[in-house]
Formats: sequence, C-alpha cells, structure tokens
Amino acid sequence: MQLPDPVPALGPQLTPGDLLATEEYHVVQANALDFLPRLAPGSVDLVFADPPYFLSNDGTTCRSGRRVSVNKGHWDTSRGVHADHEFNQRWLAECQRVLKPSGTLWVSGTQHVIFSLGFAMQQLGFHFLNTITWYKPNASPNLACRTFTHSTEILIWAAPERGPRLLHTFHYHEMRSQAGGRQMRDLWPIPDGEGCHLVWSIPTPPKREKGAGAHPTQKPLELLDRIVISASSPGDVVLDPFAGSATTGVAALRRGRRFLGVEISDEYVGLANRRLQGAREAMATPLERTVRRG
Repeated sequence: MQLPDPVPALGPQLTPGDLLATEEYHVVQANALDFLPRLAPGSVDLVFADPPYFLSNDGTTCRSGRRVSVNKGHWDTSRGVHADHEFNQRWLAECQRVLKPSGTLWVSGTQHVIFSLGFAMQQLGFHFLNTITWYKPNASPNLACRTFTHSTEILIWAAPERGPRLLHTFHYHEMRSQAGGRQMRDLWPIPDGEGCHLVWSIPTPPKREKGAGAHPTQKPLELLDRIVISASSPGDVVLDPFAGSATTGVAALRRGRRFLGVEISDEYVGLANRRLQGAREAMATPLERTVRRG
C-alpha cells in the first residue's frame, strides 16, 4: 500500500491551499489534535466531523444477523467521562478557530457522545443552527431486548460564533427544491407520495459504497451529499478531522468542492485515497482518463 504524505515539518501555519495546490483532495495521516493547530485561522468553509463515539467497551452488537464485538479500535475506547469531554473540547476549539465566519460545523453522534459534544460547543460559544435527526431504517436490532432499538443519530449544525447577523452559508432554495417546494425540516427525508420530504430516512451505507473497503463507522454518501450541498458552495474547502473512509471527501468532489481530510490510521488513509481516486475517475471525461493513465 502506498504510504500517505507525511504532515509537513513544523513551521508557519498552513492554509488548505498549501495542501490543495495541485489536487482537489488531500488526506493527511495524523492525529487531529496534532494537525489541526497547524492550519491557519479562518481558512475552512465547512467542517463535517464524525468523532469517536467511545463505544469500544468489549460489548456486542448485531451485524448481518450475527452477534459481533462492538470494538472498532483503540481510537474508540473511552478514557472516562472527563477525559472524553476534554478531548471533544480540544478538537472542537480547533475546528472553531479554522472556520471562516461564513463557515459552519456539522458533527454527528449518538446518545453516547452527543451530549458531551453539545455541551462543549456551548462552552466554546458556537451558535447552534439546527439539530438534525437521521433515521436509519435498516439499523441493527436490539439483542438485549431491554430498550427501544437504536435507529437514529443526531447531527448538530452550528456557526463558529454568535453575531448580530447570520453570516453562514445555507443554500435554502436548493434544500426547499429537494423537499418538494416546501421548507426542509430537521427530520431527514423520504417522499410521502406527493413529493414532500418528511423524514431524514437514509439507510446505512450499501455494499456499493464499500467496494474499496469498509470502515466500521462509515456514513452513507447520501447523508454527506446533502450536508455538502446545503452548507457549502463550489470551490469551497471541506474539512473532515476524522476522515475514515472519506465519504465526506467523495461527496465534496462530486459537488465541485475541495477536500482536506485528517485520519490517524494508515489503513484507513489508504482506503480513503482509493475511494477518492475512484470518485475522481468516475467524474473524469474519457480524454481525462486517457491522459491520467499516460
């Protein structure tokens, strides 16, 4: 496997343009807490973050009808409530710093982490815009049968700070068009038979989105596509500090944005680059494919 580009040597702060000068995307192998301070302030248009949920606690879940371990990796292991919250405060503060005044942050989580994320954002002075409920119609069943089946995730959408005017990018009319001419609601959507989108009902990633390999917390492309369309414009820089398999990057490329990803695992950096290369190849004209193959 080709090794990813190393983090540039310590020196002046980087702008995304330094890393995206010749390509539409760049994935850096690094710990987000080490790399994010290297980015210049006010240099990013949109952040989507799918941080650790701290669920790797030696429990089990159901996958494809079988009981399997929930452990995903050391990066998902809880270090205790206070340490986990401090981690969230640190990376959120860096995302807040690198966002432009017109930029926004989207962060996803389940009940296991979303309250820490929301409180940390309140402490840092983010301006909450919406909380979106993503309903997963094909969620895993509840093996214990002692609670309701977990079938939703929460996405917090926020501006970096509260000001006298709302400066953030929001393509309202595009979202209204997708909702059948009505205002899109914060439950995300399926058509109701008359073209009105009622609920953000988006299945977990299908097999075709895992053709280059799978990540244990991979998000569906449809979910990221809507986020990228709604909160950024063509040419904007989209940052994902926990890039995983780079679903955020694939959505960004498909919509004419530039993508900067940070991923700690060399295995998933390789997967991210394969997916991004595949997305770029899929968008290329026959002539461009011929030139690239040389």
